[in-house]
Amino acid sequence: MSGVKLDPKPAAAREDAGPAADLEGAGPAAAPRPRMRIFPVLATLGMVCVAAVLGWQSWLVYMGAPWTRDAAVRAYVVTIAPEVAGRITALPVRDNQLVRKGDLLMEIDPTNYAIGVRLSEAAVAQAKAVAENAQAESERRQMLDLLAVTVEEKQSYASRAESAQASYQQALANLDNARVNLERTQIRSPVNGYVTNLLAQLGDYANVGQIKISLVDADSFWVDGYFEETNLEAIRDGDPATVKLMGYSQLVRGHVDSISRGINVPNAQPNAYGLASVNPIFTFVRLAQRIPVRIHLDDVPEGVRLVAGITATVQINPKGAPAPSQAAPASP
Repeated sequence: MSGVKLDPKPAAAREDAGPAADLEGAGPAAAPRPRMRIFPVLATLGMVCVAAVLGWQSWLVYMGAPWTRDAAVRAYVVTIAPEVAGRITALPVRDNQLVRKGDLLMEIDPTNYAIGVRLSEAAVAQAKAVAENAQAESERRQMLDLLAVTVEEKQSYASRAESAQASYQQALANLDNARVNLERTQIRSPVNGYVTNLLAQLGDYANVGQIKISLVDADSFWVDGYFEETNLEAIRDGDPATVKLMGYSQLVRGHVDSISRGINVPNAQPNAYGLASVNPIFTFVRLAQRIPVRIHLDDVPEGVRLVAGITATVQINPKGAPAPSQAAPASP
């Protein structure tokens, strides 16, 4: 029939050609494209390289600028104990108050000590009169010739004068002691500091040597940074240091004041015979010891309150290198 177009290729040939032969007439738009897998591989390699570079730089920074978050603010604490006993009659300070050097902290009842001063003054006056009279008698005997008084008698009067003079000096010493005890009834602050943990109360009886007031010396604050022994080689006295106190965003500037020259070593403890007690177990993995490094504080920003015992992060900056503008990183 004239309307039918015969395929010149046999059916077997068309079956051998497979799916490509069926799509031959579909045009280029229908051809399958290979999947693009190279971009994820390149992205992964790039991220690995960046992480390696950052890790290496962090290691260099850690070794070149040692830091630790194992640090604490330290300060000297002055303990105040009465040197004379008595009842507390004045307590003009309160807990956590800032006091200046010379401020009155506490007063012991001065009545008995004032009486002691007056008694000592009377004893001094009496001893002085006795000594002057004995000295005058001795001088008169010394001027007489041997017909009126013997040598032995002159020596006896001279000895009495010396004894009276010694008694007078003793009375003067007792008076000085009585006056000192009266002054000690008023206990004043030896430093600029903060009253802490005040437990004394008005009317309490204070015994000699019993601690009644403790002061945190306001001029003695420093920071102890406990660095691993593997970092000590990079730390030098005078190196600038940056301190980040927990709870504050401001940075405190300072410098390395000194490095501790000794820590406790358990193996050095002697036993009952004085021999070293050495632990027989030694593991393959050994943790680095931490050594205290004392940081002197040079610049404390306004608003930062130093409190002995609070934790801090410390970074040591090599001399000549710019100090960080942000907080030091957190140590592992």
